[in-house]
Amino acid sequence: MKILVTGFDPFGGDKINPAIEAVKRLPDTIAGAEIVKLEIPTVFNKSADVVKAAIEKEHPDYVLNVGQAGGRYALTPERVAINLNDGRIPDNDGYQPLGEPIHEDGETAYFTQLPIKAEAKAIRDAGLPAEISNTAGTYVCNHIFYQVQYMRAKEFPNIKAGFIHIPFLPEQVVKRPSTPSMNLGDIVKGLTAALTAIVERDGKGDIVAIEGHNH
Repeated sequence: MKILVTGFDPFGGDKINPAIEAVKRLPDTIAGAEIVKLEIPTVFNKSADVVKAAIEKEHPDYVLNVGQAGGRYALTPERVAINLNDGRIPDNDGYQPLGEPIHEDGETAYFTQLPIKAEAKAIRDAGLPAEISNTAGTYVCNHIFYQVQYMRAKEFPNIKAGFIHIPFLPEQVVKRPSTPSMNLGDIVKGLTAALTAIVERDGKGDIVAIEGHNH
């Protein structure tokens, strides 16, 4: 089994992005699965081109995109990607879409194929906070999540794909009072647990567990 794991470069004025820093530190093999690590740009559309090239080269069984979610305290596997680009800030190429569809011929939304409840449980079992998220936002994180699902629907039907958000690093919140953070070692530990759950649930579907939200 092969899993392509991607992490974004820094954006929004930060000099570091925990996504790529954590991805680079993942083991090369997790639960017997080969882990292929890829840095992608925080740029609408260009990020998808980089991931597509890697899918064509590596032929992974799974794709897991990792992104920073400043303000969240937990690792949060994402349930759904929506067909919308709406940038709060410009991307790293200076582009700021304001309410545009990602693909005119795409579905309104795509649900992940990954066992997100099993991922969340595995992260908590590793001693770290985790919860299911039902919104990946409308910035480049949601964009790449949606783009990979669109690729799956149109070109790569055999892959399974999803997204997980991670908190800021401590050094990112020095000037962001009362903002949660998590040290890099724990983020790597949590992602490793999530990837282990993906491998262990291969062909079995997700677990049955309470992970819903009232709002």
